[in-house]
Amino acid sequence: MEILTLVMLAIVGAYILRSGDERQRIALLGSHLGHYQIEKLMESLTEGYLRCLGEDDPERREQIWRLLDNTEARLSAQFDRFAAEFQSVDEVRSRVSRLPIGLPYASRLFPRASFDLRRALAIHARGIGAAMRNDLQRPAKAKAFTMSAELFLMQHTCHWYCKSKMVASARMLARHRTPYQQLVDSVSDDTRKGYLALVAG
Repeated sequence: MEILTLVMLAIVGAYILRSGDERQRIALLGSHLGHYQIEKLMESLTEGYLRCLGEDDPERREQIWRLLDNTEARLSAQFDRFAAEFQSVDEVRSRVSRLPIGLPYASRLFPRASFDLRRALAIHARGIGAAMRNDLQRPAKAKAFTMSAELFLMQHTCHWYCKSKMVASARMLARHRTPYQQLVDSVSDDTRKGYLALVAG
C-alpha cells in the first residue's frame, strides 16, 4: 500500500513539474510571438489557398493568387523578425527535448537528447522565405503546397517546444489531418536536410 502511495505521489509530482515547465515555455514563446500576426496570417493563407483551389474562374483565381503573394510576403517578413528576435533567448531556455513524451525539465536533465529551438526557427525562416520567393519557380498550386508544409512543420516545432513531439504530432493530425512524416516529406529539400540534421542529432 505504501508503494502504491509513493507511486501516486511521484506521478502527481511529475505532472505538477511538467505543467509548470510547459507554462514557462508557452509564456516565453508567446511573449515573442505576441509582437507579430504570424498565426493570423497563416490562417488567412490557408483559407485563401482553399478558396483559390475551389475557384473555377481563371481570372478570379489569378486575382486571389496575387493577393496571397502579398500575404505570404508579410508572413515571411514577420517570421524573419520573430526568428531573429528569438536568438536573444538563453540557450538553456530554448532547448527542446527529443524524447517522444513530455518529461518535466527533460531538456535540462538530458541536454544531449535535445536541440536548440533558435536554430530550428532559423531553418523554418529560410524555408518559408524560399517558398514565398518561389526560388524553384513552381506552379502556383505546387508553391502553395510547399508553403503550407513549411508553415505546418514550423507550427509542429513550436508545439514540440511547448509540449512534446508526441503531442505536437497528434495536434497536427487533428487540426490539419497531416501526419508528421508527411510534413517532413513535403517541405523543400533544403528545409528537410537542415531540419532532420538538427532534430535527429
